[in-house]
Amino acid sequence: MTARTKLVLVPGLLCTRALWEPQIAALSDIADCSVADHTRHDTMAGIARSILEAAPEPFALAGLSMGGYIAYEIVRQAPDRVQRLALLDTGSRADTPERTAARRDLVANAERDGVRRAQELLMPSLIHPARLNDRALVETILQMAADTGLAAFKRQEEAIIGRPDNRPFLPSIRCPTLVIVGAQDALTPPELAREIADGIPGAALEIIPECGHLSTLEQPEAVSRALRAWLAAAPARQPS
Repeated sequence: MTARTKLVLVPGLLCTRALWEPQIAALSDIADCSVADHTRHDTMAGIARSILEAAPEPFALAGLSMGGYIAYEIVRQAPDRVQRLALLDTGSRADTPERTAARRDLVANAERDGVRRAQELLMPSLIHPARLNDRALVETILQMAADTGLAAFKRQEEAIIGRPDNRPFLPSIRCPTLVIVGAQDALTPPELAREIADGIPGAALEIIPECGHLSTLEQPEAVSRALRAWLAAAPARQPS
């Protein structure tokens, strides 16, 4: 009997386990999934250390958006423990001054009006325009923000603001890597995904049609199929 993969899933900013629920269900026959806590520290290094303390050894790793930024740091700290890597709807560049200013404005808005309202302001950038009237999807996204809360949101934004430019790190990633992006992702568009895939030796790129930034919820079947193929591929090679 083939051993089941231990799969650690890292959510994005203002996201919770709900971001990954479709994949947890779809992959339950081949993977033991756990969702990382990325709410308790305000640096990427601190978040990664806490996730590694709780993670199995070894494991496959998938992160979406902020989760991708965290995944780089996890691989940087413990390359021999990460057997496979999936980077979804994320980038490898550091924040620009303009993005940092926008993040601080959003935090100020959340302090004034709540994190649910802050997520409402982000919504047009988070999902495909055709899904903005999908009440169930929108409510799931807003509820994740409410469940995250203001204090954790502020820590998350500080960690994102302080993250490094990971482009120079990409060539050192030696585990089998899959990069996934929604074709209409407005926050981390396909050209940024292509940059990641081009930078990591042997990485595969999957562009999901009719999909924005939160691909796991917008096109769950397509994302789950891609992750299943990634998990079922030839045995992972350990980094040299």
